[in-house]
Formats: sequence, C-alpha cells, structure tokens
Amino acid sequence: MSLPQMPTSRDPKEMRKALLRLRMEMHRQEVRLETAQLLDPIRRLRNMGSSVQHGLDGRRLSFWNLAAVVALGFVTGKGVRGGGLARLLGMSSSLVPLVRALIESRRR
Repeated sequence: MSLPQMPTSRDPKEMRKALLRLRMEMHRQEVRLETAQLLDPIRRLRNMGSSVQHGLDGRRLSFWNLAAVVALGFVTGKGVRGGGLARLLGMSSSLVPLVRALIESRRR
C-alpha cells in the first residue's frame, strides 16, 4: 500500500488532514492483519482437506480403507450402547498425534 502524500505547505489544516490519512491507513493495515490472523485456522482446515485428498494414493489407500472399517466397527459395535462412544472419542483423540507422527515418519 502506498502511503498518503505529505503536504508541501506548513498549513495546519493540511497537516491535520495528512495526519488523519496516516491514521486511517494504519487502521486499515491493523484490520487487514487481524483479519488474516482470524482466518488462518479456516485456511489450515481447507489445506488439510486438500492434503488428505492428495494423500490417498494407491499405496496408502488400503491403510485408509482398513482404518475406516475399524472405526465403523467401533462406532456401530455393542460398546456404544454402554457409553463406550465417549471412551472411544477420548482414546482416538489421544492417538491422533501418534498416527500423524507415524505417517510423517513414513513420508520421510
């Protein structure tokens, strides 16, 4: 962004106008920065979705199929009626970082 031009004259009215323009430009930049910070998690989610689609190539597809079948077995199994769903969610949320680390180590 280009900064507003400074007045060539020493007129106080022109100086106040220039100061006001500078303040408005500063405010615009602050709003732009805060908006980018707020939208960053949404961009990460979008990128994660596209990276999952790219990650489903032939070699890893069988792993994902197996994981989906196991997950469906847990969700639709007999233990769900006994409150096992909360336990399953807790266990899966604790295993997510481990699975991510495993996948990342295989990529390298």
